[in-house]
Amino acid sequence: MSYSGYFSLIIIIITIIGIAAGHYPKLRMNRATISLVGASALIVSGAISLEKAYNAIDWNTIVLILSVMIINVNLSLSGFFRLICSGVVRFAKTPDQLLALIIVISGILSALFLNDTVVIMFTPLVLDITLTLKRNPVPYLIGLVTAANIGSTCTITGNPQNMIIGMASHIPFTSFTYYLFPVSLTGLFIAWLIIMMVYRHECSGDKFQVPSNLRIKIYKPLLYKSLVASGLMLVAFICGSPIPLAALAAASILLITRRLKPERVFREIDWSLLVFFAGLFVVTGAIETAGFSRKIFSVAKPLSEGGIVSFTAVSAVLSNLVSNVPAVLLFRPFVPYFHEPEKIWLALAMATTLAGNLTLLGSVANLIVAESAKKRGVEITFVEYLKAGVPVTILTLIAGIIWLSVCK
Repeated sequence: MSYSGYFSLIIIIITIIGIAAGHYPKLRMNRATISLVGASALIVSGAISLEKAYNAIDWNTIVLILSVMIINVNLSLSGFFRLICSGVVRFAKTPDQLLALIIVISGILSALFLNDTVVIMFTPLVLDITLTLKRNPVPYLIGLVTAANIGSTCTITGNPQNMIIGMASHIPFTSFTYYLFPVSLTGLFIAWLIIMMVYRHECSGDKFQVPSNLRIKIYKPLLYKSLVASGLMLVAFICGSPIPLAALAAASILLITRRLKPERVFREIDWSLLVFFAGLFVVTGAIETAGFSRKIFSVAKPLSEGGIVSFTAVSAVLSNLVSNVPAVLLFRPFVPYFHEPEKIWLALAMATTLAGNLTLLGSVANLIVAESAKKRGVEITFVEYLKAGVPVTILTLIAGIIWLSVCK
């Protein structure tokens, strides 16, 4: 390997470590700035040309993420998420029912929309209800976030890593959901059961009255418009329309408005996520250009011979080491060369998403819930989360492996 090759490798390693850690010591950098600086360094050093860097960015994924975020912002501004959550928890009569309802709704909505959006909207309301009822919020918050991760497993639009897999694999939306829906459904039950066992004293108790004075502000015109646009998008997905095109069309419909200022919509969009993805695409493009991907493939190829079990295990471990999105991008170039690539793609989606439930740092959704709770004086410690996170992750991965191994 030449000196320039070693220099490129050092840049890539430093970038991936920074992305995995989420920051560098004594520097105010997040994952977005780390991936962008790393990509820029690789371009300047000549590891990848500017033209190849542009081509390395998967614009279908970028368009899909942006479109889904626009839809989610409109739903959020209309009051949709708080309306659904408040309406559901009113039916809860006992602690175990409240936990079950939170898990079910979080899982369903995370399958339809980005899981991060769901936990952002649900966390304050779950805190309001549990604190008002003088219950321990921790098991309900853990149920919320584990269900969000599990529910997002079964659709291409559920989380960012699935979007990348959906665009790279060209697996139809309906086929993707057909194979992974049973995994999500089983996983939600496992999450409820484990949390009930770990927090059996909290989740058992007498009936209680959920507060009826929860004030929910609804903007009906925007709500109806957002629901129609979302419904049309899902119909287009089911009919086989190109997923980025259907999502972009739905987002464009919502941007045609007389009342809601576009600045308000764009202010709510997580632009740093798009920057993060663009930079990461360039970094993985440099890995391919430098020939590092072939070396990785020579090591990973035996995994395909071990089948779903070994591949899922390695994907889950890698996701916790470097985060789920980078793990998917590292696998992306050579998954098509595996035996039964479609099943490997599905295993990758399942493993990288479910592995996010292992620790408190396993997914962005986990951190969102933990930080939101901390601002309200409720702390979810790393060890506390492990009590439910570890068994939930292990059992859901086992269930997923069994299902993908037997289905054809």
